[in-house]
Amino acid sequence: MSDANADVPPGAQLLGREWLGFDGEIASIRFAGQPLFTNRHGTIQGGFLAAMLDSATGLGALAALPSTRTVVTRTLTTRFHKPARVGPITAKAKVVSQTDRDMIVEADLIDADNVTVASATAELRILDKR
Repeated sequence: MSDANADVPPGAQLLGREWLGFDGEIASIRFAGQPLFTNRHGTIQGGFLAAMLDSATGLGALAALPSTRTVVTRTLTTRFHKPARVGPITAKAKVVSQTDRDMIVEADLIDADNVTVASATAELRILDKR
């Protein structure tokens, strides 16, 4: 995953995704919560938080797989805990189970004040890269 920032897809670029590293079982990813993402309350709209969680769970899965494999999201169960303000948002993702074909990854989004604003559980299908 050392080149994780080298080939960032457009959606991840929009979210300001930055790979921070993999520490044992935990993948760390930072996103830029931009004013462009806010709702009428001035907080980050939930769809953007869900996109961050989807990106984080996928990247966390890729960090745990060989470079010949990839994943696609089958389900993403998202929970919103607190309003997320504009600013940096860090994701912590962890693989909780894996078979040859499937993987479950959990992730939390943590704001600049170290408050968990949202979390998700993703069910991912593991595929060979083409």
